[in-house]
Amino acid sequence: MTEHPHETPAQAVTGMVDHVLALAATWTRWDGRLFEIDDRVYTPHKAVRRVADHLVDHLAELEARLAGEEPQADHWHASTVTTEADLAAFTQEDLDEARSRLTRLARIWANRLETLTDEQLDASPGEGWSFRELARHLRGSTYYADAVGELS
Repeated sequence: MTEHPHETPAQAVTGMVDHVLALAATWTRWDGRLFEIDDRVYTPHKAVRRVADHLVDHLAELEARLAGEEPQADHWHASTVTTEADLAAFTQEDLDEARSRLTRLARIWANRLETLTDEQLDASPGEGWSFRELARHLRGSTYYADAVGELS
């Protein structure tokens, strides 16, 4: 993962989504080939699903911690499972849906992160990474899209 030293936490998340969607714009050309990375298999749908799940999971964590609650454990199958839906053709409509879903999730993240003070970003309540570290961790969600890559 490339370091971005002057990037705000909000930019880390929105930049990640911009990267994912730039790659996804080429996925309507996908020929059904599976992309095997490490011990996992990826497809365009699976990459979008994983990015969205990662954003939702950590957003739920952030909000619970801000509310003084214990974050709810996630029960995603994550990358270990490739669903039948993951194997479907990736159409222009799927790209439109991914753009809407991921852009809105990134905006929710950016809005929340931009309301937090530097102290809240760095000395975040509860157990786990600081919220600044969490945003940098989310930047790594490009991994899922990079597994599929550019298909132009």
